[in-house]
Amino acid sequence: MSSRSIYLDNAATTAVDPRVIAEMNSCLGADGEFANPSSVNHGYGRRASARVERARAEVAALVNAAPEQILFTSGATEANNLALLGAARFHRNRSRHLVTSRTEHPAVLDACRQLEREGCVVTYLKPAPSGIVEVEQVAAALRPDTLLVSLMHVNNEIGVINDIGSIGRLCRKSGVLFHVDAAQSAGKLPIDVRNDAIDLLSLTAHKLHGPKGIGALCIRREPRLGLVPLQFGGGQEHGLRSGTLPTHQIVGMGSAYRIARESMSVDIPRIAGLREQLWGALADIPGVELNGDPVRRVAGILNVTVDGVEGEALLLALGDLAMSSGSACASLHAEPSYVLRALGRSDRLAQSSLRLSLGRFTTARESRAGRLPDRCGDRQAQGR
Repeated sequence: MSSRSIYLDNAATTAVDPRVIAEMNSCLGADGEFANPSSVNHGYGRRASARVERARAEVAALVNAAPEQILFTSGATEANNLALLGAARFHRNRSRHLVTSRTEHPAVLDACRQLEREGCVVTYLKPAPSGIVEVEQVAAALRPDTLLVSLMHVNNEIGVINDIGSIGRLCRKSGVLFHVDAAQSAGKLPIDVRNDAIDLLSLTAHKLHGPKGIGALCIRREPRLGLVPLQFGGGQEHGLRSGTLPTHQIVGMGSAYRIARESMSVDIPRIAGLREQLWGALADIPGVELNGDPVRRVAGILNVTVDGVEGEALLLALGDLAMSSGSACASLHAEPSYVLRALGRSDRLAQSSLRLSLGRFTTARESRAGRLPDRCGDRQAQGR
């Protein structure tokens, strides 16, 4: 590991915890629970089904939900799409207005644009310069025909935290559905779908040391919430998400969520301390500025602007430091971050920004990254 670059891109994805790998492996070989969990007419299938249900309970426990509320998907992108498209299409004859923000993940924004093509009206809230969407903004945007509000708990680029509890209780009082994208917050912040009045919650495994390709949508059951499925087939997951359940991935997600629940009290303060250590090394460099609220932020994400240095060039100069100039989904495109532009950053400053994100396996030595401040300063001087 010492010959590899320092990994500071945990907001894009995390290394799978070895304990998770061990549990996944137990569902792959001929001696394990490899069978189709829908084949409950024999012992192999029943044992696989039992592992799926145990994982369902582990995912539910992290967000204070009942196991039957958890519907497995291929990830948070599918969960977001099912929540928005499924709810809007089910209720299309009742309400057609939705509220979201300009800084949501593309999985939400593109789903909203699709719904606009289908006749819905979407209000896109502009966050404060801190990056936070306040409950007063949501209240002002609600209309008599508002069906749903969709907001992320933690912004995937700048790490700021929305007050989902206050917003959820506002929506519940107003008779409006509330969807939360919790891809970046599950296992890193407390989530309580009951206390926070969350009707739909999108989850994923690979942001908290679980496998890629598996996620979940937590759905309010009482009173029952109507959704139209996006795909059809064998009727798995209460008919809302047909397809053979990937036992090993589901077990991996359950294991990752159980470990996160058990270790949050230790992991969160440790990672927050490493983030502050890293920010302390960067803050004294001329032209370096923090993006997003300095207090209301998740432990592991730090987004900074390095004025005078283009972000992609800086990434190349810091080749032994794995980080990003924005979200992983947006890194395929050369345009400046739409999140930072929504916060009032110019195109030039948005293109001069870096996201550094830490995780369970980040060490104190890596977070110090003593060469980072020196080389940022060198590159900045050259860029000017």
